[in-house]
Amino acid sequence: MQLYKTQQLKVYNSLTSTKELFEPINEGHVGMYVCGPTVYSNVHLGNCRTFMSFDMIFRYLRHLGYKVRYVRNITDAGHLEDDADDGEDKIAKKARLEQIEPMEVVQRYTVDFHNILQKFNFLPPSIEPTATGHIIEQIEIIKDILDKGYAYEINGSVYFDVKKFNEDYEYGKLSGRKLEDMISNTRELAAQDEKKNAQDFALWKKAEPQHIMRWPSPWGDGFPGWHLECTAMSTKYLGENFDIHGGGMDLKFPHHECEIAQAEACNGHSPVKYWLHANMLTLNGKKMAKSTGNNILPDEIFTGNNNILRKAFSPSVVRFFMMQAHYTSILDLSNEALLASEKGYQRLMEAIAGLGNLKPGVTSDFDVKEWRQRCYNAMNDDFNTPILIASLFEGVKHINLIKEGKEQLTEEDKHILTQTMNSFVFDVLGLENITDAGKDSEKLSGVVELLIQLRNEARTNKDFSTSDKIRDQLAALGIQLKDSKEGTTFSVS
Repeated sequence: MQLYKTQQLKVYNSLTSTKELFEPINEGHVGMYVCGPTVYSNVHLGNCRTFMSFDMIFRYLRHLGYKVRYVRNITDAGHLEDDADDGEDKIAKKARLEQIEPMEVVQRYTVDFHNILQKFNFLPPSIEPTATGHIIEQIEIIKDILDKGYAYEINGSVYFDVKKFNEDYEYGKLSGRKLEDMISNTRELAAQDEKKNAQDFALWKKAEPQHIMRWPSPWGDGFPGWHLECTAMSTKYLGENFDIHGGGMDLKFPHHECEIAQAEACNGHSPVKYWLHANMLTLNGKKMAKSTGNNILPDEIFTGNNNILRKAFSPSVVRFFMMQAHYTSILDLSNEALLASEKGYQRLMEAIAGLGNLKPGVTSDFDVKEWRQRCYNAMNDDFNTPILIASLFEGVKHINLIKEGKEQLTEEDKHILTQTMNSFVFDVLGLENITDAGKDSEKLSGVVELLIQLRNEARTNKDFSTSDKIRDQLAALGIQLKDSKEGTTFSVS
């Protein structure tokens, strides 16, 4: 019997603002769509956290025995700078700045995205469609919305008529906003703005002569609106009504709100049963932003090549750190938090490594079956990974007591304990056992620190030939030294 038949999963539905029993539209099958990246730059660590949250959800649903079709798109056109209908296309702008073709930008950063997710041990989605691969479907949806009177064409662009839509449906129900309040808080449209109302959004934008990314349409050459692509791809691969739509909290409005409106305008009903939103990642208590320098890329964490953290941290340690917070909570990344996570991760891996050496006893001092169900209860409570991890460490405590001869466990219970630890740690949380690699890293750190000390002594003695030789030979091995007021640190490339 499949586990989902005995485990009652509850999820927090952003649409109803309540925790609800998860019951898929079709028993045993789950359709899940997650908004993917706009591939115009290296993948942001905060975005990695969102995708990691849904990777964990994907893993747990599969663990429960559901057959999951997981669709995560690639946005390679139509995402304008201000996330609305103004400014330049983000990919076209990057192409202009780097003097390369837009699809070169797309290729470069799609490869980067996949490489980073692979390092984090993500499972690939079932389908990964692109916006440019579904232009025809988007044009057909626009035709349908126009035919039903919820959109209008002007000067080669097509806009969704939010006021007209709101006469028959409710615009703003996901984010809890009222259209009347939005209108009263909006300035009058500028004379050059062609939209009827400020709340209207683009379904199709006319391409200016210099716009490289353009496609023919019934309204002239142009490109699709950012919100439209997700409606087209989610409904194509999951149907007019599917189970889960996920993404970051920042997408709730206007992106997801517009998706709901587009789908309801076409099909007459809400497209998604459960809306799930992951929260943001901060750095040292502040919002991550390139403009302020309070920003770090995943590879900079893995190599230690940054000015924020004192050492490098493995992808699995970073993943463990992220899993220690609930996906709907804000999580703050810091040197201290990662160091603590590294210690916890190593303790967990050491306990799992020692499971095979535990000698079974005639009785059990640890109620393994009750503990196993508590692990499931944590995950069944809206994928509560911090509570799951706390339960796993309770298992670690008992493993250590058994190892010390202070408790015993029967052969059957040892099997259940081993199976449960492996299932939740590796299959559900998606961690990898890299303790041996971690020991090698510690040894390397020790050797480099010794060489740094010898170099400092040489510099004190004005033996610059020796100090330069140490620096240059380490650099030749891919180890860069960085001197600052606080001392010398190193990174590995």
